[in-house]
Amino acid sequence: MSVLTGPVEIVGTGLIGTSIALACRRAGLDVLLSDTAPEHVRTASGLGTTIRAALDAAAPDTVVTDVGSVKAAPLDAVAGHPAASRYVGSHPMAGTEHSGPLSANPFLFDGRPWAIAAGPGAAPAAIRVVQALVELCGALPVRLTPAEHDKAVARTSHVPHLLASLVAGTLAGAAPEHLALSGTGVRDVTRVAGGDPQLYSQIIGGNASAVAALLAEVRDRLDLLLEAVGSGDRAGLESLLSHGLAGTRAIPGKHGGPPQPMVELHVAVPDHPGELARLFADAGDSGVNIEDVRIDHDPGRPVGLVELDVAAERAEELRAALESKGWVTHR
Repeated sequence: MSVLTGPVEIVGTGLIGTSIALACRRAGLDVLLSDTAPEHVRTASGLGTTIRAALDAAAPDTVVTDVGSVKAAPLDAVAGHPAASRYVGSHPMAGTEHSGPLSANPFLFDGRPWAIAAGPGAAPAAIRVVQALVELCGALPVRLTPAEHDKAVARTSHVPHLLASLVAGTLAGAAPEHLALSGTGVRDVTRVAGGDPQLYSQIIGGNASAVAALLAEVRDRLDLLLEAVGSGDRAGLESLLSHGLAGTRAIPGKHGGPPQPMVELHVAVPDHPGELARLFADAGDSGVNIEDVRIDHDPGRPVGLVELDVAAERAEELRAALESKGWVTHR
């Protein structure tokens, strides 16, 4: 029998809260929602005050978790509370650059890691309840201490967001003829910079120590990069680029396993309704699994360019199958 029987009360009905609610309803659990002041709830969650209030109001057997992006600060905030053993911090590593309940869906967490960052005083039964919620939502539980979690998200989320924002900032006010050359590269690098600045300033502010330490490392590398570029030191530049390549290969692959060799297959798709559906149907008929997909629309081009990521050993098979259906491809 599941240790999670409901009802589940969710405070804060933004993208994450509403998606959890939908996943719980999908599993047949009763759900209670409250969000009288979304901005206040969002801010207070980072400070731990909402968590203390939830512990104050909850029944004696209620387990309280939060889904904020930092975990050490909320744990500190509930220290000394008589019900602190029933608080278990958690953080789903899922979401989009969009926010609000209209962007929510019950499948948001499927296959995504969800950190469970219990403090040393958390009751084992409470940890089991939170893990049951994570699994009910379709996510993969990852156990970390609160301090480890905050260092990890600084490296994998907070600093990348800040760097994406800096790159995106170089585009503001750029000449139109420069922006006309925008392609998938700049879109990939800057996508997360489209998030809510007020929200992310709160998130990053709550993890300031870990973020600042990592930014100092990035600054040192940026100084090396400036020196290499400015002096024409190609060996130094290649070394820095190689270090970055090694970082991309360190990112876990599908289902958390080791990264697999992938090939990008580019397909020209006419820019009118029904063509994407036809492409995906033809790709499905080939029997080759598509690992990822991106769509690039260059200004003034009558077709879109769809990039299909496929396992290297199946790429030629997919290319031949699509070309037999009339698609124009290249690698």
